[in-house]
Amino acid sequence: MNMNGGMSPRPSTDWGPIIVSVILFVVLSPGLLFQLPARTRVLEFGNMATSGIAILVHAVIFFCLLTIFVVAIGVHVYAA
Repeated sequence: MNMNGGMSPRPSTDWGPIIVSVILFVVLSPGLLFQLPARTRVLEFGNMATSGIAILVHAVIFFCLLTIFVVAIGVHVYAA
């Protein structure tokens, strides 16, 4: 109970960054949907193979998109 005699609201959890992170992780997994750079071309779709440089490129893209969605746009999903 708070000073006014009523119940204080529970703090809600912000699930926005978690949901955005999971979606970006799945979409940007190298070789799952696409790979940039690929082994023989610049871009390949669904080859299910990867390389060290592709992992680095996808990690940089992941970080940039996550920063844009969470910090700049401010995606928030609150659970009750």
